[in-house]
Amino acid sequence: MKLIVGLGNPGILYRNSRHNIGFQVVRSLAKLKKTALKKERGEPALSAKTRLEGVDTLLALPLTFMNLSGGAVKLLLKKYKIGPEDLLVLCDDLDLEFGRIKLGLRGSSAGHRGIQSIIDSLGSSEFCRIRIGIGRPKGELGASEYVLAHFNKRENAQLPAIIGQALDCCRSWVADGAEKSMNIFNRRTNLKGVKA
Repeated sequence: MKLIVGLGNPGILYRNSRHNIGFQVVRSLAKLKKTALKKERGEPALSAKTRLEGVDTLLALPLTFMNLSGGAVKLLLKKYKIGPEDLLVLCDDLDLEFGRIKLGLRGSSAGHRGIQSIIDSLGSSEFCRIRIGIGRPKGELGASEYVLAHFNKRENAQLPAIIGQALDCCRSWVADGAEKSMNIFNRRTNLKGVKA
């Protein structure tokens, strides 16, 4: 079984924020598979079992805040007997230009608190992650304010294409593995239909 986790903050206030792009992708994946993300007893997450590219896959959104995501991910891995090698985490990334998607096999958190929480909880950075570029704030807006703010009108218009690429990357990861997927998606400097 594979586990695909979207990172974000729970609650209506944060629903469409830049920091919650991971949540948006996993919700879109659940909608595509016509399955509902639900709260199961004892799980600090919304989750849904489905089949993706012929493979049993668990979709999940931690109900903890971003910087405590690791506890929920660790519990899900243990409960469903899934190894870190079958974990894929989706998150936002300030250091990637808006719309750019990058799949990574391992590595540091690069300052992302949700990823760092997972690394700390698992005691390992050996899991895959899809980083979705949100770009850095322009002007005097601080990084914390920027990631918690909603996408602007121009960005919202481009989100369907970005989410579509992230969904394609998830499917490729499940079907073909990380390395082949990296060769496809990491070479794309810009998304079709998305202005840099």
